[in-house]
Amino acid sequence: MIRRHLLTFLALLTVTVSLPAARRTTDLTKQPDSWFTSDEGRKTMDNLLSWQSEHGDWPKNKDNTQTAFTGNRAKIEGTFDNNATTGELRILARAFTVTKEARYERAFLTGFDHILKAQYTNGGWPQYFPLREGYYTHITFNDGAMIRLMQFLRDTTTAKDFAFVDPDRIAAAKKALDRGLDCILKCQIVINGKPTVWCAQHDEVTLAPAKARKYELPSLSGGESAGILIYLMSLDKPSPEVIRAVKGGVAWFDASKIQGYRYTKRTLVKAPAAAPIWARFYDLETNRPFFSDRDGVPKYDLSEIGSERRNGYAWYNTAGDNVAKAYAKWAYR
Repeated sequence: MIRRHLLTFLALLTVTVSLPAARRTTDLTKQPDSWFTSDEGRKTMDNLLSWQSEHGDWPKNKDNTQTAFTGNRAKIEGTFDNNATTGELRILARAFTVTKEARYERAFLTGFDHILKAQYTNGGWPQYFPLREGYYTHITFNDGAMIRLMQFLRDTTTAKDFAFVDPDRIAAAKKALDRGLDCILKCQIVINGKPTVWCAQHDEVTLAPAKARKYELPSLSGGESAGILIYLMSLDKPSPEVIRAVKGGVAWFDASKIQGYRYTKRTLVKAPAAAPIWARFYDLETNRPFFSDRDGVPKYDLSEIGSERRNGYAWYNTAGDNVAKAYAKWAYR
């Protein structure tokens, strides 16, 4: 029961970054068996398959269920960002389980193998594979990318829709999960001897907090760290290292909550009775919330950020509330 609640929290975190312009592939897994053999279902699956890159992944922010891709497939830029790839693989697994059509199995296994191949030896995952120059090579916790990959791999080892996956691949997935967990623990930022949380992305070599876009500076993340902690709390029989990591992260969220304010319409307003919120970025040295425009200069008042970035980015969130709820149900607290 406890584990099911934790997985529900994790699903809520990941679904918020799904494709804004497309029918959510995760919703399609809930279709009845008859839908997959219907004209609508087969057309939808044809469209989805047409968007798979030659490497086995899918692009982000594309409507890949409503219309077919008609361009050069060699130019499709697949990614693990913004819920891309894992959502498509889940619906392919469901489609094959129902229909037993070989094309669905082939496409799924190509994508599955691609995820395993993309993992760094240290356990992290980049945004794109083959690697793409720039911050995309960083270990990407941003928008839940790495946690979503690990949740997917874990599900392939247990869920009935993945029963067709062969034992060798399942064994490889378990090893990938072990490496991924080790990477998460090593990336956790320790300050004055105490484990805190994570940056949205970490250097793929040094594991240090890393910069992404100009306004995404190295920081303590009040957003992505929530998904990491909830994933850790969903593990069966967590090690002492995992328990220590969770307790440190939960303590940080409790100490870093912002009370008496509400974040609405991209503005922070006083609201004494409002529920706690958390900033997206906290200073690595002072733990003070900060913001940045496209000039990359940290500011400590949201009003100092230009309207383009102030209105085009989520600077505060309530993710810490999910952490607190999950921790309250966690058997190892």
